[in-house]
Amino acid sequence: MNDLFRDTGSTSFTEFVGSYAPGLLPGRFEASGPVGDRLPHATTIVAAVFAGGVVIAGDRRATSGNYISQKDMEKVFRTDEYSAMGIAGTASVGMELARLYCVELEHYEKREGRTLSVEGKANRLATMIRGNLPMAMQGLAVVPLFAAFDETSARGRIYSYDVGGGPYEQTGYASIGSGSLFARGALKKLYREGMSAEDTVLACVNALYDAADDDSATGGPDVTRKIWPLIAVIDDEGYRRLSDEEVEGYVRRMLDQRLQTPDGPTAPLR
Repeated sequence: MNDLFRDTGSTSFTEFVGSYAPGLLPGRFEASGPVGDRLPHATTIVAAVFAGGVVIAGDRRATSGNYISQKDMEKVFRTDEYSAMGIAGTASVGMELARLYCVELEHYEKREGRTLSVEGKANRLATMIRGNLPMAMQGLAVVPLFAAFDETSARGRIYSYDVGGGPYEQTGYASIGSGSLFARGALKKLYREGMSAEDTVLACVNALYDAADDDSATGGPDVTRKIWPLIAVIDDEGYRRLSDEEVEGYVRRMLDQRLQTPDGPTAPLR
């Protein structure tokens, strides 16, 4: 027989249950359930490859259930000179994962005297996501979208993940988060292989707007508060986050088009 049952160290049954099976106590069972539903969640991230690099963009809204918990959340993070990641899922876990991943890549570079290959970076991130699986099972899931410029092949690359890891390389474009279905549909309509960086940014802005149009957890551009999507371009010159003024220009250009065609640009049938 387990010694824990012979000598509990206390006459209190509550203390005994608390030390042996704390999840059975009233008030603790709920905490062991999907606690993530009560925490802020990041939503939609999109990425698309252009001729010579890749664009990654995200909306700014964070939600807790049906409550908008933050209107200007940061969801796109520079991970090294030629890569970035966007997060969807539990915001606090995602931000911690992004910070730790940055340190992971920097530590490797200092120890080895060289950077990881793009495949190595993607696999290292997958390992970290798998390490978070127990928390994901408790409702604290986070799923990133990883974008990088491959110096070897001089092209942009995109990797998606699930809560068990991955990675899964995507061709052309990808999206994650609650609005990903609508954003991916928009990119499928607008994306063309070999697009310029400018056209790719505009396509991503349209995709995020379409996601916000149909998904309540995705935030559209807030013109009155001047809260714009986060957009970064990664090419042979490295990571560059677009300034608010640059993004505002793309957004206003898109909004002007929407005044004429509210559902956005259409794809030619021929």
